[in-house]
Amino acid sequence: MSWQSTLACSVVRMRMRPYSAKSQLDVELARSYASRRIWSPRVPKGWRLDTRDTSGEWLTPPTNPRATILYLHGGGYYFCSPRSHRAITFGLATRANARVFSLDYRLAPEHRFPAALDDSVAAYRRLLEDGVPAHSIVIAGDSAGGGLALATLLALRDVGDPLPAAAVLLSPWTDLTGSGESMRTNDGRDPMYHASVFPRVAAQYLGPTDARHPYASPIFGEFERLPPLLIQVGDTELLLDDSTRVATKARAAGVRVELEIWRNVPHIFQIWAPFMPEARDALSRAATFIDAATSALRTHLPPITSIV
Repeated sequence: MSWQSTLACSVVRMRMRPYSAKSQLDVELARSYASRRIWSPRVPKGWRLDTRDTSGEWLTPPTNPRATILYLHGGGYYFCSPRSHRAITFGLATRANARVFSLDYRLAPEHRFPAALDDSVAAYRRLLEDGVPAHSIVIAGDSAGGGLALATLLALRDVGDPLPAAAVLLSPWTDLTGSGESMRTNDGRDPMYHASVFPRVAAQYLGPTDARHPYASPIFGEFERLPPLLIQVGDTELLLDDSTRVATKARAAGVRVELEIWRNVPHIFQIWAPFMPEARDALSRAATFIDAATSALRTHLPPITSIV
């Protein structure tokens, strides 16, 4: 465990975790905090950042991209934005030499389920309509965005749309019922959240929708015929089992899964790049996965589980 990760865990435990113990969500406070308390990296030299699209932002490399990434940011479906997650999207883009579209999907409580899913499906279909081959696209997301990425795969498959080459899920929130055992065993170990906050966040997003709906909680979906998945999660996270159960169920359905469990890192630790070495390493591993999944010459490897 690096000193940078130790510091990051201390910071989120002191500044973020207390808010998750409050009895009510303060949506405006969370949005204000996310807009003020973010470190936005510089646009990489030679790359082009285009924010003119009202539905999201593009980061494009100076040379021909090897892949296109559709990125879905986290934030419990009610805060954060493409700008707040540039440390991840810029890091993935430069490492994979990929262009990234970071989707600014509609947020709860103004727009409840399935608004975010409708937006992500529409964004993917727009890529196809613009001539981007499905086999060159990877859908990625973190936390709620990771769950949304997996739900998007289920929705696309169910209607027979061409599926992307792969998906990258960073600490995905896949079970809005909170039934994972780590919601209890890691309560107090997770430096960012109290477990009690998740039912409140879920209710705000779901409205009258059943939390077991597979497009809201994709852990309850069927995973047959999904593309390869890379899942990265921390061992102290409340959402640990949201990742491990997806990996187990997907492998049983014949899906290739790479599951990486990182020790003693905060939730969505990749957002601490380039400060934290674990974040840099995780993004590099994700870029390698993306490059392999979108390469016509990729080989089929056995499932992998790593403790990092």
